[in-house]
Amino acid sequence: MAAMTVHLDIVSAEASIFKGRVAHLQVTGAEGELGIMPGHAPLLTKIKPGMARIVKQDGSEEVFYLSGGLLEVQPSSVSVLADVVMRAEDIDEQAAIEAKRRAEAHMAEAGADFNYAAAAVELANAIAQLRVVETIRKHIAR
Repeated sequence: MAAMTVHLDIVSAEASIFKGRVAHLQVTGAEGELGIMPGHAPLLTKIKPGMARIVKQDGSEEVFYLSGGLLEVQPSSVSVLADVVMRAEDIDEQAAIEAKRRAEAHMAEAGADFNYAAAAVELANAIAQLRVVETIRKHIAR
């Protein structure tokens, strides 16, 4: 018997990154972790920077980094809209480590005209990318 699936579109500001049928989508919403499966109730929510993990129709998994954005769940389709989407294997780990270090240094040396919100966003994005890399490493090590 074939697995129940739903159509998923993951789209960045630049391109359509993934389009296909999935059995499961895991993403971090504004209120916490979300697991989306066929038959999920309609939903529209913000998503936090972090990982999107999908289980495809054939049972294989794929992991993406999302910079945040919106998740829309409809009865027959799911859409993820984000400014930046990267496949886990395309993340530059050293660049993410450097961005994290840079944001932490800026926050430690904050002056009167410091833009704390921008530094916090940079730090959150770098940490989210590193978590995706770490998750892939753990998954491959199994």
